[in-house]
Amino acid sequence: MLFFLGLGLAATALVGGFAVTRSFVRRRLRFVDAIQKPAAPLVAGTVAAVALLPVMFLPAVGVGTAVALGVGVAGGVASGRNAPPPDSR
Repeated sequence: MLFFLGLGLAATALVGGFAVTRSFVRRRLRFVDAIQKPAAPLVAGTVAAVALLPVMFLPAVGVGTAVALGVGVAGGVASGRNAPPPDSR
């Protein structure tokens, strides 16, 4: 049972990290030059994964959840910087 809870948390971290980060990069960081550097997704993903490490004392949160969050954030940064800016209606 704990395995499925951990798997659900990892999937939520992956999808949520991607969606929130992509939206943030598209809305707020579109004019920041540092986000256009090739290392920006790797740095953001690493920082997100390391930020989750103190929560790993919980039984359902493990290294896989931290890695999933890092991958989601890195993908969101990479996707958000290449996407056109949202409509400003």
